[in-house]
Amino acid sequence: MNELVEKLNKWAHEYYVLDNPSVPDSEYDKYYDELKKLEEESGVVLPNSPTRRVGGEPLKAFSRHEHIARLYSLDKAVSDEELDAFFNRIKKVVPNPEFTVEYKFDGLTMCLTYEGGNFVRATTRGNGTVGEDVTAQCLTIKTFPLAISYKGTVEVKGEAVIRLSVLDEYNRTAAEPLKNARNAAAGAIRNLDPAVTAKRRPDIYFYDINYIEDGAPATQEECFNWLKREGFKVFPFYRLCKSQDEVKAAIDEIEVERRNIDVLTDGAVIKLNSVAERGVLGFTDKFPRWAIAYKFEAEECVTTVKEVRWQVGRTGKLTPLAELEPVDLAGVTVRRATLNNYGDILRKDVKKGSKVLIRRSNEVIPEILGTVEHAAGSIDVQKPVVCPFCGSPLSETGANLFCPNRLCRPRVVAKLAHYASKDAMDIEGFSEKTAEQLHDEVGLVNASQLYSLTKEQLLSLEGFKDKKAQNLLNSIQKSRTVTLEKFVYALGIEGVGKVAAADLSKRFGDMASLRAATKEQLTELDNIGDITAEAIVSWFADTENTAELERLLVFISFKAKAVAAGGVFAGQFVVLTGTLPTYKRSQAQELIERNGGVCQSSVTAKTTLVLAGEEAGSKLDKAKKLGVKIIDEAEFKTMLGIE
Repeated sequence: MNELVEKLNKWAHEYYVLDNPSVPDSEYDKYYDELKKLEEESGVVLPNSPTRRVGGEPLKAFSRHEHIARLYSLDKAVSDEELDAFFNRIKKVVPNPEFTVEYKFDGLTMCLTYEGGNFVRATTRGNGTVGEDVTAQCLTIKTFPLAISYKGTVEVKGEAVIRLSVLDEYNRTAAEPLKNARNAAAGAIRNLDPAVTAKRRPDIYFYDINYIEDGAPATQEECFNWLKREGFKVFPFYRLCKSQDEVKAAIDEIEVERRNIDVLTDGAVIKLNSVAERGVLGFTDKFPRWAIAYKFEAEECVTTVKEVRWQVGRTGKLTPLAELEPVDLAGVTVRRATLNNYGDILRKDVKKGSKVLIRRSNEVIPEILGTVEHAAGSIDVQKPVVCPFCGSPLSETGANLFCPNRLCRPRVVAKLAHYASKDAMDIEGFSEKTAEQLHDEVGLVNASQLYSLTKEQLLSLEGFKDKKAQNLLNSIQKSRTVTLEKFVYALGIEGVGKVAAADLSKRFGDMASLRAATKEQLTELDNIGDITAEAIVSWFADTENTAELERLLVFISFKAKAVAAGGVFAGQFVVLTGTLPTYKRSQAQELIERNGGVCQSSVTAKTTLVLAGEEAGSKLDKAKKLGVKIIDEAEFKTMLGIE
């Protein structure tokens, strides 16, 4: 019986996992029948016998089972900005991180337990601590091992899926066709009748060890190899990445190739490779801090690149813009799509005449994700050496090309349009076309000149009548009173989006403090990395930028930040320093501001209170010298009435 079980399991692994059978079905069936007969005669069924996979009688209800270790879900990113914020948080703790990138399958999370080398239980994730026991349903699946060489206790995680081809085949004869592969997989595993599970033919792809008694892998790469070695079915795509660019390249690779695989996938999973480094980062209440799921948008299609032209943005950076064969995408006819830079063109192998995959996110211009197919006449895209608009020789910084001419027309127009945009100064009635007209016919080159515009100048522009001109002047006048975060965003500093602008405003409180901020102070913020910090410092070090800033500040006044009247921190100027036992610095700052306090980035003569954690450093020393009151987290909680 042992010999038969070993032989049959080897053949099943070849057939179901490796897709490379070494014997015909008839030979497998012959030995299977022999084993079954021996089991009936002896009354013994070995723990790893393939006959266990037929499933049992229908269950009356699922029993509950507590996982040995908690199964966490994953935080999600849906934009490059959110993904970059994840990288920045990691790099504050791990200087040179390595990441792994894998497919994220859209099914049902499963946890399988092995003891003494034998499969003993399968459960759903449930609430992460307790799941439903679905052992009977899982036993109908033929692609996981019933016995492994590891003899300790181990929990392995996988995703139960129903392959798209299997779903199509099932729906052709089903009385009630299943709507999608995700619901089909969840319904198959969570069905009380194992016969229904078997009929839907679910599968499991394994991707992690949730708990292991000893000999835990030191990296995700070792974990992946452990699963393969023990006979678990893993999806073959796996990338080890040493930089953010390599991670993004792997994500793009998944996004292009996922249409060619037989499994429903909705994203990519990025994990810190080192288990020891994961331990330093730890977990939130819901998610590991060392992993994230990058979710794909559904609005995608394939079309052909006709031409690639170069745009110049407000910072002078050149961005390639692909002109496409028109294609309908989510109810809109798409004719253009963006690429990031020339390196992006090479990495995605984009050529004129090639078919590419494009994605449209919300209402913005689509981007090219990768090349699907080259044509016989496909032509390479050439790297420009001079600005296509003003002819200035281009400079190259990192992966990007820049026009150094600040008076280059598209640079000026983009800068003015950005300044007036809704998320910035919100000047209603000011469009990119208006910026072009004001530049070409009035000579406007700086945002500060907006506040000196006259009605006569506006009336001289095509399309401007008395009411339209007056409305624009009124909107410009209204923009003179603004919040600090909108103004910071309006300045158009490279890398400073809405989130970063809000963080900078909260942290520094006024323009003077922000102008004086060092790179070290800037990178203390969760969403500010080294590159953005350098861009901010460089922007304020530029004499032309600061001259324009001074001109703007003549016209601009900032709205006072609303604070809670009578809060426990009302009238207090608070500095946070060091690491708090339970609160993130951003959480403590929010509590202080919500209760009437003002948070400062450094200790000054105005500072009235310092909240100090571990490794507080120079700020704590300065506070002691100035005689500023110092509290720890325990006293902080007491002040807030938190037990």
